[in-house]
Amino acid sequence: MSERLDLHTVRIVRAIAEHGSITAAAADLGYSQPALSQHLRRAELRVGAPLVLRAGRGVRLTEAGRVVARHSGPILATLAAADEELNRLVEQAAGTVRVAAFPSASSTIIPALIAGLGRLRPALQLVYTEAEPPEALAMLADGSIDVAVTFSYPGDPADPHDDLVGVTTVRLFDDPMAIILPTDHRLGSSRAVRLADLAEDPWIAGCPLCRGHLLAASAAFGFTPRIAHATDNSVAVLGLVAAGVGVALQPRLALEPLELPPGTGVHEVLPASDRSVRAVHTRGAAAVPTVGAVLQALVEMTAARRPQPSQRSRASRQV
Repeated sequence: MSERLDLHTVRIVRAIAEHGSITAAAADLGYSQPALSQHLRRAELRVGAPLVLRAGRGVRLTEAGRVVARHSGPILATLAAADEELNRLVEQAAGTVRVAAFPSASSTIIPALIAGLGRLRPALQLVYTEAEPPEALAMLADGSIDVAVTFSYPGDPADPHDDLVGVTTVRLFDDPMAIILPTDHRLGSSRAVRLADLAEDPWIAGCPLCRGHLLAASAAFGFTPRIAHATDNSVAVLGLVAAGVGVALQPRLALEPLELPPGTGVHEVLPASDRSVRAVHTRGAAAVPTVGAVLQALVEMTAARRPQPSQRSRASRQV
């Protein structure tokens, strides 16, 4: 609005035009007659001309008042449309949220997220991009996405989350790692396998972060794994293990949607090795209804993956 006009004045002039008196206009707008008259006098000073003239027991609009009244319809209609759209955004979480997540989330977490939001929040559109954590966090930093679903390993010196500024991280769940061995491997009948017992085996390495975790975990046991092959495709990893050309360390999440090929087995890792799966967003973005709805859905749909208090207590006793 200009310095001469404000929405309150527009509403008053429109009400006077409709009712023909200040008293009726005040009643319609829910104000006292003196309060409305005072506002009208202040508005006329700003405009520099009278807006109404007394006519018998009522009032009539001046030419300046008729100008305001003529424009009041489009002004108030636009305001009502904006208010309705804002209400839709807030109440229905309408709009678009851009999400990026790592590959093993693409076939597990993300499909359930998109389907769930489609049922519960039909006015919300989720646009998904697959990206490893470093790329997803870079996209978050430059504003290309709204939420990054990422992972990190404990003690990882190259953890891409370490240098983040101005973001909030929501821890979703811990994703255990598993050892994949050929069934005819010397340790193929073991339920759990110590990493150190595979020091002489050829390894199949995964994505750069997973490869870094393998190197760091192996170094803790005093050996450097002999990486014979490398691929970030979990199906390819299982195929290579089934062919007997190496062993592999894989996240359980990556194995969930896959069928183990004949000749392979999944084993627990000793000591336990988990990666932390997180949702990262720009600080304050959770207050945006659409982003908040996505974050809430992520927390709720991954709740079953988080250990319950009784499970934590049993795990602590086993340690």
